[in-house]
Amino acid sequence: MAGNGYKLRQLALVARELAAVEEDLLAIFGLQVAYRDPVVGNWGLENIVVPVGNQFLEVVAPTQPGTTAGRYLDRRGGDGGYMVILQTEDPRGRDARVKQMGIRTVHQSLHSDYDGLQMHPRDTAGSFLEVDWAPGFDQPDGSWHPASDHWRPARRMEIVTGLLAAEIQTPDTAALTARWAAILDRPAEGNAIPLDVGTIRFVQDEDGRGEGLGGIDIAVVDRARVLREAERRGRVAGDNQLLIGGTRFNLIA
Repeated sequence: MAGNGYKLRQLALVARELAAVEEDLLAIFGLQVAYRDPVVGNWGLENIVVPVGNQFLEVVAPTQPGTTAGRYLDRRGGDGGYMVILQTEDPRGRDARVKQMGIRTVHQSLHSDYDGLQMHPRDTAGSFLEVDWAPGFDQPDGSWHPASDHWRPARRMEIVTGLLAAEIQTPDTAALTARWAAILDRPAEGNAIPLDVGTIRFVQDEDGRGEGLGGIDIAVVDRARVLREAERRGRVAGDNQLLIGGTRFNLIA
């Protein structure tokens, strides 16, 4: 695959109430929380980080008024997708492109084992985009600072095994595909950007909620069990689609 190395490593949802979305994700997909990051309290948030195979779902929720997450909830009309977080093998190339394109940085987190760079959503459009470096890019279960050092014992793969794609909805799929392809220096194929692990796909905004992370493709090994529990909780939205936390989960066998 030509272009810079990237893996779809984490997707974040934002919710008014953390507990309800947490209960749905764990019950329907048979997952387990690995980490609750106390540092997010500095931004008036609480969160969970949940392994899905060697990738992660995060849910954040505001605990006080006036947060960026709270404003995002207001803008998009409720719970939904929030961030696309990629792992890169080339942080220097990332930094050079961001600077050259004039993209503002919302936050940079520097640790010996992690360099997280979150870009301003007005410059990336569509969704918060974060491109982070961590060692072991070629290792499927390499380290990941946002999930702590002890996430592997919380990994459960009996029912779902990974995140296959992030689905970004927008009124102009061609323009946003081109924008993200330029940011990542990665070739697009139609309205999608294939990564070393996972895909970013751009689709029309058909629910009127505006640009953002609207859907997630999740790899399922026990579809019957997932649908049974989702039906019980009122989360089935189609033959192979659930609606959890305001986000479409497309079930891929």
